[in-house]
Amino acid sequence: MHGVRPITLAVEHGWPLSALLRPASSRSTEATGATSEWARRITERVRAEQPDVEHVAVAPELLRELGEKSDDLPELLAVARIPADRLDRIDVGTDGLVVAFDRPANPGNIGTLVRSADAFGARGVLVTGHAADVYDPKAVRASTGSLFALPTVRAAAPRDVLAWVADLHADGVPLTVVGTDEAGTEDVDQVDLTGPTLLVVGNETRGMSAAWREACDIVARIPAGGAASSLNAAVAATVVLYEAGRQRRSEQPR
Repeated sequence: MHGVRPITLAVEHGWPLSALLRPASSRSTEATGATSEWARRITERVRAEQPDVEHVAVAPELLRELGEKSDDLPELLAVARIPADRLDRIDVGTDGLVVAFDRPANPGNIGTLVRSADAFGARGVLVTGHAADVYDPKAVRASTGSLFALPTVRAAAPRDVLAWVADLHADGVPLTVVGTDEAGTEDVDQVDLTGPTLLVVGNETRGMSAAWREACDIVARIPAGGAASSLNAAVAATVVLYEAGRQRRSEQPR
């Protein structure tokens, strides 16, 4: 990964790193070292908290290519390990909001949804079925680092998530499964999103799968006008996440 925000969030949230790359001197193989205060701080923190991380001096030309920079030379690049796709990484708690993105085809949409979920207080994101890669560079860039702050877990099929939902119900967590569809039966601002909620967002073209549609307790729609026939999946998710955040703020004592 590269960029100040993604690397900072990865380190702050204890994301396991394998290596930290920095530019080597153009005159020798000797490292130039971190130059900015941010780079020095990150390097020192990684040395202290993850002592097994390898620190590597890389030729500037290669580092520029790895960082996808044509002009600027990145001060640092981080090589991160991908955590296991375990549903128990997401702590729903008593009122948690979780988003399931069903078979997304566009990695940029995954990153945008993760960013919105992070911004509006979700506890995690699930990506289900045959989908674009959560860790595709486009997804990572679109998340602006939120991918490293918010648990994002891949599940092979809805049944895996629904088994997790059943376990939560058995533990007394009344998680409601709310689907989103332009042909939904209720306007989203009329749906109670203040309790523990699993928000399901369908594929960009085909919407929710039959398995998800059958599993939903409620299917909500976003009331909209104008000439647009529908909203982009990540945009629609952002609207519903904002509504959930609005409802939850109004529930808090003033």
